[in-house]
Formats: sequence, structure tokens, C-alpha cells
Amino acid sequence: MTVLNVAKFGGTSVADATAMGCCADIVLANPATRVVVLSASAGVTNLLVTLAQGELGDEALGAQLAQLTGIQQRILDALSPNPELQAAIYAQLAEIEAMARQARLHTDAELADRLIACGEMMSSRLFTELLCQRGAKAQWVDVRRLLRTDSRFGKASVDLDATRSLCQQEIAPLLGDTILVTQGFIGSDEHGRTTTLGRGGSDYSAALLGEALDASSIEIWTDVPGIYTTDPRLVTRARPIPEISFAEAAEMATFGAKVLHPSTLQPAVRRDIPVFVGSSREPAAGGTWIRATTRSSPLFRAVALRRNQVLVTLHSPNMFHAYGFLAEVFGILARHRISVDLITTSEVSVSLTLDHTGSQSNGEATLSDKVLAELGELCKVKVESGLALVALIGNRMSEVNGVGSQVFATLQDHNIRMICYGASAHNLCFLVGEEEAAAVVNRLHQGLLG
Repeated sequence: MTVLNVAKFGGTSVADATAMGCCADIVLANPATRVVVLSASAGVTNLLVTLAQGELGDEALGAQLAQLTGIQQRILDALSPNPELQAAIYAQLAEIEAMARQARLHTDAELADRLIACGEMMSSRLFTELLCQRGAKAQWVDVRRLLRTDSRFGKASVDLDATRSLCQQEIAPLLGDTILVTQGFIGSDEHGRTTTLGRGGSDYSAALLGEALDASSIEIWTDVPGIYTTDPRLVTRARPIPEISFAEAAEMATFGAKVLHPSTLQPAVRRDIPVFVGSSREPAAGGTWIRATTRSSPLFRAVALRRNQVLVTLHSPNMFHAYGFLAEVFGILARHRISVDLITTSEVSVSLTLDHTGSQSNGEATLSDKVLAELGELCKVKVESGLALVALIGNRMSEVNGVGSQVFATLQDHNIRMICYGASAHNLCFLVGEEEAAAVVNRLHQGLLG
């Protein structure tokens, strides 16, 4: 069986020519790496999102475009001259300007996706040239030929069967002696229109391509050396985790650990592909392997935090001993493709949490006025913001005596707004005020993880 590794590099890893050089070292050091997936250079996607909103005046628009051009030009200047590459990058920048000006007249989700996707198109072209100038046989590939999605612009869903078929036809025959460089975050629908997978979707893209090509491993290279027991910026005693299970890592990604996109592990789980997370700046520092099973399964593994959460409480006397109320609520949410994180119920009300950070590529908020209006026809709606979701991640947590008392004794000085426990043996989640979040994470880590 052929050993194939798919390597993905995030925005900070391809921020400039020096950072790209470190990524090239990593790729060339592993002969099994035959597919490289890139994010846009750091800061580029945010610039493109702003342009796609179409709200800038002439001066601000010019400043954004100049900043965008500067990022690409500095990388071009660090490479040996290549008129063809330079022409391709300039053409992309001209296309960006044209779309940005169009967005000021009228913008929509389809135009936003076409514009926002340009960041990955440029970074992948530049990186391909860097590999070629290092003497490698590298080929740029437009991922829109490979990754087929539906037409939900901003957060498209992937057609797995079509994607696998396209990958096997288009690029599998080239993997023997060529490094293929492509883009994360981007796909296309059946009409060839550009779509995006939602912010942070490059990790997911790499996993999807790995699944479609029957990869032996997937590497996610970022700016931190692996997954930590919690965010080291919040807790100085946070430590790296050498090995973690798919189930634990999925909980961490879902509940706020920013090292992985929440959807990343689904393709890896389906094909049982090990995933490595490491730092492109410090590859020798090691990292975290994510596998189906691990040698140790501690009761408490990590603490995750997700800020900017919204608590929606729906109150209706009609709930009392009635059938179908929750079905109607979730029917409304399903029509707007809104997923719920936590949920608790009483006889006449239900509370649920939503991630309000704007999961679509264009930054649009999840809870729109239209959703609130539909829910308001059904019941009284109360929306609370300024909250943070804290998740304690571990193993067998709902099966071991005393877990609740341990956790809540640790947090006795803090107000807990909502609790969810028992649905999974791998997490205990609760909602707290934003202002208390850092202290809560520190207290939990110190009291339960050491």
C-alpha cells in the first residue's frame, strides 16, 4: 500500500516568505507528503471579508487593496523572478479590485465567496513556485476541480462521493512523483461556482482530500506545537498533549479549542486516518497525534473555552404537557441551518446556546432577525449575550462517581448560568459570564489537571 501524507499549513504558517520557507522544509523532509493544502496568508482573509461587505469608501478601499497587494508583493520579491507567476498574482489582485468595486454596488453570498477565495488561490501559487525553486517537482491544482459542494455560499456542505471520484480521477495518478499544492476552505458547486466551507475550513479541506485519496496520515501545521490541556495564553501551566483520541479531540474542537476546525476529524474518523498537529515554526518540538485509541485515557484531559456565546430562552405555556413544541422550534432552526450546542428544558421553557461568532465565511451572524421573528410567532424569546462556554474534556465522566462534586466544588465561587452533563462521557459543559471565563478555566485546570 502506498504511504501518502496530506499536509495542511495555516495562515500564520504562510504569512510571509520566511514562514513559507519553513513549510517548504517540512514538506521536503517527508517523502510521503504528496498533497499540500494551504490557507491564505495571515490577515488576507479578513481583508477580503471586509472588501466583500461592500461598505468601504474610495480611500478605505484603496488602503485595503494596497495592504493586500503588499503582502503578496513581499513574498514575490523574496522569490527568484518569474514573470508568469507575477502576472498571475497581479491578475488575481485586479480581479479582487473589480469584485470589491462590484460589491459596493451590490453584494451577495456568491460574490463574497468568489472574492474571499482569492486569498488561498494566491498563497498556493506562491508556495508552488517556492517548492519548484527548491528543486521539487511541484504542481499547482485548483481545488475547485476536486471538492464538490452544494450551493450554500458561505458554509457549503461537501458531496463526499463526488469529491472522492474527482480526486481519484484528477490527481491520484499524479501522486507518485509530484507534490500537488492546492487550497483549503474552497470548493465549487455543480455549476462550477466558487463556494467556501466556513471560516477555518482549510483543516476540513485537508481531511476531506485525505479521505478521498486514502491517505495514511494528515498533518495540520499551525503556530502552536500541538494541542494543549488548555489555552496557554490563559493558563501558564497548560501543557502539550502528546496523544489524544478522536473522541476527545472532537469535543475540544467543537467546544472552542482553536487548533482544529470542528469538522476536521469527521473524515479522519471515517477512514481511521491518524492526524498530527504541530508547529511549522518549531517542527522539532513535536506535537499531538490524534488516533482512534490512545495508551492512556485520563478522567480529565483538557479544558476548552468558547467565547461570544448566545443563550436563547424560549418560553410558552403551550409547552406544558404538550406534544411537538420542540419539534417546531428545531424545525425553524433547521430551515435556517442553525445548529444548537447545549439545551436544557423545563415544563414551560427551553434554553439553548448558539455560537454567535459568525460561522459563515462572510462573518454574518447566525441568529438573524428573520429567525427571531419566526421563533417569536411560536413563543416568547429572550436572548442573552456576553457569555462563554466552558467544556471539561475527559473520559468516562458520566460513569465515575463524584465527578460533579469535584467540578462544582472547584467552581463554588462562580455563577454558572447553565449546565449540560451526561449526554457524552467525554464532556461536562457549562455557561458562565464572559468576565469570569478566564478565571473559571484557570480554576478548573489548577484543581483538576494540575
